[in-house]
Amino acid sequence: MTDFAKLDGGQRVVIENVQPQIDGGRFPVKRVIGQSVDVEADAFADGHDALRCVLRYRHDSETGWHEISMVSIGNDRWGAAFPISELGRYLYTVTAWVDHFLSWQHELARRTDAANIAVALQVGAKLIDEAAQRASGDDQVQLQRHAEKMGSASPATGKQLAMAEVLMSLMARHPERSMATHYPIELVVRAERVKALYSTWYELFPRSCVGEDMRHGTFSECEKRLLAVAEMGFDVVYLPPIHPIGMTSRKGPNNTLLASEADPGSPWAIGAADGGHKAVHAQLGTLENFRSLVAKARELGLDIALDIAFQCSPDHPYVKEHPEWFRHRPDGSIQYAENPPKKYEDIYPFNFETDTWSGLWQELLDVFRFWISQGVSIFRVDNPHTKPFPFWEWLIGEVQRDHPETIFLAEAFTRPKMIYRLAKLGFSQSYNYFPWRNTKSEIEAYFTELTRTEVREYFRPNLWPNTPDILSEYLQFGGRPAFMVRLVLAATLGASYGIYGPAYELMEAAPRDAGGEEYLNSEKYQVRHWDIGRADSLKDFIARVNRIRRESPALQQDHSLRFFDVDNDSLLCYAKATLDNKEVILVVANLDPHHTQSGWLTLPMEELGLDAQHPYQVHDLLTDARFLWNGARNYVEVKPQAVPAHIFRLRRRVRTERDFDYFL
Repeated sequence: MTDFAKLDGGQRVVIENVQPQIDGGRFPVKRVIGQSVDVEADAFADGHDALRCVLRYRHDSETGWHEISMVSIGNDRWGAAFPISELGRYLYTVTAWVDHFLSWQHELARRTDAANIAVALQVGAKLIDEAAQRASGDDQVQLQRHAEKMGSASPATGKQLAMAEVLMSLMARHPERSMATHYPIELVVRAERVKALYSTWYELFPRSCVGEDMRHGTFSECEKRLLAVAEMGFDVVYLPPIHPIGMTSRKGPNNTLLASEADPGSPWAIGAADGGHKAVHAQLGTLENFRSLVAKARELGLDIALDIAFQCSPDHPYVKEHPEWFRHRPDGSIQYAENPPKKYEDIYPFNFETDTWSGLWQELLDVFRFWISQGVSIFRVDNPHTKPFPFWEWLIGEVQRDHPETIFLAEAFTRPKMIYRLAKLGFSQSYNYFPWRNTKSEIEAYFTELTRTEVREYFRPNLWPNTPDILSEYLQFGGRPAFMVRLVLAATLGASYGIYGPAYELMEAAPRDAGGEEYLNSEKYQVRHWDIGRADSLKDFIARVNRIRRESPALQQDHSLRFFDVDNDSLLCYAKATLDNKEVILVVANLDPHHTQSGWLTLPMEELGLDAQHPYQVHDLLTDARFLWNGARNYVEVKPQAVPAHIFRLRRRVRTERDFDYFL
């Protein structure tokens, strides 16, 4: 039942369906510095009066609101945008009201009878005088003059005065808003640095940065490897856990249950007598060596991303200091990790249902704070979907409140709703299903979901064709073309992507078990000596693809991704464009790594800003070849043994004053 006492009879405008918003405003939408937030809302009122609608926004650090007039885009829908220029949180909402002056102005324009116009001018003069009372200074003086002129003007002169731009501007600055409707929710934007959207990751194990006479790599040797990574065009170097590794139940090569004293164990079995999550493995070096690595990376334009895995080896100091943080079996022993039939005797998971959960949460927050103090601002979080959602929302909020530059990548290969929930809670980026989306229909459906639905407002995919845990069947059997095309797909479908190297550029393709995805002789369990100078390495191809990404703003975002028709299911065609459509990057990829494929593709000429009546040039940025195309339908052929994809830049035809054709 409506509470009559709370009604405001003059509040006539309805505001609804404000977008973007996530789950009724429960979670923020995401943007990075330099982007804008395009806001739309339905706003309408009874009758035929004109409305005004404004978008209100402010940074969390500000007390006052900025306002931008919203524009009618049809069918009672209004739109406007505001810029993102600072890290942190922005708030935004919508306000609308009946604009009696604008309504009067529209009605006056339709009047033709002189007597009726004269009466209407008196009404207008009163509205202008009321606005003058709300104004001050020069605006007040000008409005009073307009009111006087309007009250004494002839019908013809009065209509001209009413439509004057100066008057319209003055009235817009001093509207009557006492009966305005305010959207009841202040919606939130999480503003992050550009790398949260556009980043190029390279994963390596520092313990495998070894020379011929070394058995275990060091931070110092890893530092020497950074230049090669930078030269390939990466800007984030991701390190698996760098902490002491437990001895109890240590795993041997290829995840065998028995390890020798020489076997280094899994870096994810964190903790030993010499420390836990805030310590570094002694064979890697010292904290000072680590800080030197971070500093050298920064000199080369690289960020060091650190793996955070909230689990412990049986030898972790937490096990003795806080046994209440772990689950105990009936015999009193601590429960190790299991995913039946798999057993992980070298890992103890935390018990987040412990009665002392608050102390556990604070300690885990301190782990992030510690590594931030060592110069790390990007974290890849291991299996966050196995920890409580409220924990992550609290922890990420605490970290980003003090360090808004911090980026969190979720390693969550799990069910879609769980992946998306983690993104809503604050993870900047996420692993996803890309490694297993190989056919044309699979890729188109998945990336349409990620880029053309509400998901794009909060979920940023980071595309990895391989990881230390994932050697896909496609890579196992596709040979060099498979590694090349999956790299092109990852680098162009996603604004952020990464590879696990040197396994990727050296095309490591041998699985541990037939039908499995684990690498044979995986670095997770042993040190590997990589011949990074090998002649057949893909490093030059990778460098070229990453240079194309750096030089092509269209590839540095995901929202513009569009798929186009090509009459061959082995060929995938899609494009990305800048907001002004000045740059369009068109990709044609052959998904068959074994055979040449050809077909006719059809482009939406108007959507791409192309003139259907004139030829246009497509410039292949991978091979530097140029082709002259005509109209919407053109023939393509892709040979995987040469280059399994085209990355075209569309160049439109222009004519000079000397009547020469050029393509820009």
